[in-house]
Amino acid sequence: MNRQQGPIGVFDSGYGGLTVLKEIVKELPQYDYIYLGDNGRAPYGIRSFETVYHYTLECVQHLFRMGCHLVVLACNTASAKALRTIQQNDLPKIDPERRVLGIIRPTTEIVGNHTRSRQVGIFGTSGTVNSQSYPIEIEKFFPDVQVFQQACPMWVPLVENNEYNSEGADYFINKYIRQLLVQSGDIDTIVLGCTHYPLLADKIQEHLPPGITLLSQGELLAKSLAGYLRRHPEMQAKCSTGGGRTFYTTDDTETFDRQAGIFFGDSITSRHLAL
Repeated sequence: MNRQQGPIGVFDSGYGGLTVLKEIVKELPQYDYIYLGDNGRAPYGIRSFETVYHYTLECVQHLFRMGCHLVVLACNTASAKALRTIQQNDLPKIDPERRVLGIIRPTTEIVGNHTRSRQVGIFGTSGTVNSQSYPIEIEKFFPDVQVFQQACPMWVPLVENNEYNSEGADYFINKYIRQLLVQSGDIDTIVLGCTHYPLLADKIQEHLPPGITLLSQGELLAKSLAGYLRRHPEMQAKCSTGGGRTFYTTDDTETFDRQAGIFFGDSITSRHLAL
């Protein structure tokens, strides 16, 4: 590997970003990747903007020290609460040649292409919904699109406790779908605005009325990243292409490895990162 090259960093507050990494690897298998899950301080969704910003910046700097020139925030909360400040205030001081990308924009810049009614729904964590990031970003690209949001606080625990195929999951999926659709009966496109939610996608689709399109972020971000690297050959040249995968967690590695397989779809062996 050229010493000027390094892996692509993928960061999340916990496990959910592994559903994104899975899609990135499928789209761009040739690159090396480092995944960092800050499980020791999760969940981020209940924390303040300031705390999420400091935690995210600390993890991004660790990935930079590991040789990453490009870091993807595969976390809606980190993208909503920390990305802009890191891009505008921190990167110019740390290294203006490095890049940090988020997960929200790849979704918001294409969602208007999928809706005919111009009414879009967002399922997200309370933190993401309260940040208003999706309505703000969608308005920039598609000012004619109305956005309706629904927080789904029970969905992440269902996934992390391996209950996403249970009857309890059916109850809470149906509950939040009803709460979203009562806001508008004309919603024809729904974004899964949390990286845990793809594991619930099949059940969500079962409970949705016919004709509603469900958008999952991992695939959208993977295609967006591929496009970004094509448009920025100078960054592409800095990404090493050994096909390696390295996983770090700030919590217990045994627990992480056991849970991570649910999200990544394959067994992994992680390393501990002390913060």
